[in-house]
Amino acid sequence: MNRTDNYFLINDISMTNYHTIRAVVIGMLIALPACTAESGVNEAAAAVSALEKGGDGRSGPYIPVEGWWKDHPETDKGFSYAQIAAVAADTPDRIIVGIRGDLTPEGQPRPNSSNYIVVVNGEGNVVERWTQWDTLFAFPHQIYVNPYDPERHIWVVDRGGTDKRIHEQILKFTNDGKQLVMRLRNPDPIQGQGGPNRRQNPHPGPLNFGQVSTMTFLPNGDFLVGDGYQNGRVIRFNEEGEFISEFGSVGSGPGQFDLVHGVAMDRAHRIYVVDRNNSRIQVFTEAGDFIEEWPNIYYPSGIYIDENENVWVISGGLNEVMKFNTRGELQTYFGAYGGASPEGARGLPSSEFPGGLARPHQLNVDQAGNIYIASYAGPWVNKFVPKPGADPKSLIGPPLLLDAHR
Repeated sequence: MNRTDNYFLINDISMTNYHTIRAVVIGMLIALPACTAESGVNEAAAAVSALEKGGDGRSGPYIPVEGWWKDHPETDKGFSYAQIAAVAADTPDRIIVGIRGDLTPEGQPRPNSSNYIVVVNGEGNVVERWTQWDTLFAFPHQIYVNPYDPERHIWVVDRGGTDKRIHEQILKFTNDGKQLVMRLRNPDPIQGQGGPNRRQNPHPGPLNFGQVSTMTFLPNGDFLVGDGYQNGRVIRFNEEGEFISEFGSVGSGPGQFDLVHGVAMDRAHRIYVVDRNNSRIQVFTEAGDFIEEWPNIYYPSGIYIDENENVWVISGGLNEVMKFNTRGELQTYFGAYGGASPEGARGLPSSEFPGGLARPHQLNVDQAGNIYIASYAGPWVNKFVPKPGADPKSLIGPPLLLDAHR
């Protein structure tokens, strides 16, 4: 089977390990004295039978919570959610989800759409709908809670739409969503801007976003923005939203990007950039100087670095979550294509099996170690809980917090 088939998974515990253990047990039997052979056989048989049987490891060290994501509240009228792009866990009982609005029964964008931002509890039930901001949003592409912020403001990266009032922006809300406290907005948005190369916007200004896509935070209040679908750059702003610096351009060479879709920073303040259409991760100094690339990562869609400096990359093409070390060496991976059924094609959550992924777009972890993955093409959000007794080293940990005094 080819890895891209998305139906099989090579995990840390493999059939090779099974056969190795089995061989050791058989060797022990051969070495047993005759007087203890019978008891040895029984103990060895028990050891072999204790090994987990069956399973294909599609969800790795996690158990998917079946039925956690619920249907659109007006499913009975034929309405459904459009693409689900964003998810951020404020607490295990408050998960914020970004949706591209609603679809009509015919599968078209709903006039005066709502449900751009919804908040669900630990059981997946909607407990908040930010309908007061319906006219503000176009395409909530990623959502974040700044881990250094004691007030836990909610940040929304809005990729944009065709309406100039709401096209291409970074939005910062109070944690309850009642107040908008910062808005970095493109003053002159142009859908599909560029010249001969549709992703090339020569000499963009600080807010002249080209469908901005992603962000990450520094402990001093600065934040990095990945920009994006048309521009090829990473921008640094201070806590007040003032431009500091930028690096990158459109292309396929070192330090160039073709669709920035993720950004993160490790303990040494090296910057990792998901270069989606070039199928790679690029690594830079904090000043934006190129260090190296990790090539041949098919359709990477997001990145998350945990407290142990494991670099977790989601692939929207392979429908996998991949674990790398900071040297770029692949450690393990899990996940499988969930295959939206005909019902799923209409926007209803109907993966072929619990935990199935369909173009995963953003990953987040709550304080209890549960993980959430937004499947853009489902559309749905999967919740996974750690398996009992799972090796902590195999789990996705809390976010890495950087030293402010480096």
